[in-house]
Amino acid sequence: MGDVYIVGIDMLKFSKSAGVPPEVLGAEAAINAMDEAGVTIKDIGTLYAGSAFTGGIAQRLQKQIGQTGIPSASVSNACATGATAFREAMFSVKAGMTNIALAVGCEVMPRGLLGGAGEPEGITTEGLTGSATMPAVFAEAGQEHAAKYGTTFAQFAKVSVKNHHHSTLNPKAIYQVETPLEQVMGAEMIAYPNTKLMCSVNVDGAAAAVVMSEEEVRRRGLMDRAVKVRASALASDAFQTRNPTMHDVNLATQMAANWAYEQGGLGPNDIDLIELHDCFATAELLHYENLGICGPGEAGRMIDDGETAIGGRIPVNLSGGLLSKGHPIAATGIANLYELSCHLRGKAGARQVPNARFGLAHVVGLGTVSAVHILEKVS
Repeated sequence: MGDVYIVGIDMLKFSKSAGVPPEVLGAEAAINAMDEAGVTIKDIGTLYAGSAFTGGIAQRLQKQIGQTGIPSASVSNACATGATAFREAMFSVKAGMTNIALAVGCEVMPRGLLGGAGEPEGITTEGLTGSATMPAVFAEAGQEHAAKYGTTFAQFAKVSVKNHHHSTLNPKAIYQVETPLEQVMGAEMIAYPNTKLMCSVNVDGAAAAVVMSEEEVRRRGLMDRAVKVRASALASDAFQTRNPTMHDVNLATQMAANWAYEQGGLGPNDIDLIELHDCFATAELLHYENLGICGPGEAGRMIDDGETAIGGRIPVNLSGGLLSKGHPIAATGIANLYELSCHLRGKAGARQVPNARFGLAHVVGLGTVSAVHILEKVS
């Protein structure tokens, strides 16, 4: 199977959509991505569209951008929905089903906490080891890390300080404001150690990507804008004795990252920048270790030393991450790829990583699935 390239990619500025349906948001992102690639819906051979909260999104989207009879499928895979839609589109090209495919992730989010809602059926994690809401799940995961390695409240809070600073350089982030450490630590406590400013932003949004075979990219003369998909990995949680009563937010990411590095013939030290799933500040530090960019227990030191800040050894979440850019669930996976593509094309503006060659995008959804993609600059 041949190589696959991103040739058109877009994300809308994340915001509150004020009643705009998800398929309308998705249509705008899709048209922008197709325009950048120089194609129309008549050129698209397969369509994969994702939404975690709206069923039949691919078919609803087609009514907005053109019903051409092509194979299409709607994807729902927790926070990995957009990344999964992208992966399916990529593999439809790799498998020779088509030379051009479109992937879209779009979401209008419900308001309030995710997880733990509704009446439980049978044994539930709610009440056994604490709340099943997402703030509590990731608070518990952070506390586990703190108990094992001594990670401090301040170190977790520094993630939010960093990502909010990065967002001031990203016009597509919903929030573009500095939050000093004292402000982050002094904000309303949601689930210790995550304050309100250490939780991802519940917003609406969409992102889309057009992928092509190498043959098609060269035929159309688009190699100057192409970004190569070097690796794509998707992992679900393997059973552990803790599973019936407590989430594990680490294992699926560790497996997906290892598979992606193996597939791409690369290691963590080859990666120039990362967009990872900072749904909560605690999660980002855990994923430094899960993705192998530092050893076990070293994440706190890494944030203290500024290694993952702009200008650091391996910048993480230069977009502002989910903490500042926002987290419309199905759009996030493709939005992370958009940020990497900007850097690998040299078009990231004030937050540009100089001479970036490899970027890694990561998402994790409970429960539990993780996707890791590695993109490569075309020389």
